Amino acid sequence: TRVGGEKEIKVDVRIIAATNKNLKEEIKNKTFREDLLHRISVIPIHVPSLKERKGDIPILVDYFLEIICEENGISKKPINKEAIKLLTQHNWPGNIRELRNVIERLVILSGEKITPKDIQLYFQIIFSLLQ
Repeated sequence: TRVGGEKEIKVDVRIIAATNKNLKEEIKNKTFREDLLHRISVIPIHVPSLKERKGDIPILVDYFLEIICEENGISKKPINKEAIKLLTQHNWPGNIRELRNVIERLVILSGEKITPKDIQLYFQIIFSLLQ
């Protein structure tokens, strides 16, 4: 029923929700309602973090390079295999969003090819900002 309305309108909706919190722990800590968990967890799907899917990083890097270069109107930049190896060694606390942002910065700031030196410089800058 709309606000101020008298007529009921039938709707069919699905809600997809995600969190980086452990909801069972949140329930124990009384920061999340158990009844709400039962309402929203009709089909729970566990999506492992990027830290748990290191093998996906080269594929994601390639995908992000393609779309980011296209968005910026430049041809796809090649990336050195050693650079990909360095990216694979990172823990990615910001998950896939962090990886995408890193690739975007590398596309913008690197030369014609993304090298291990570009990756190391990026991480040095980020770590110095976090301290």
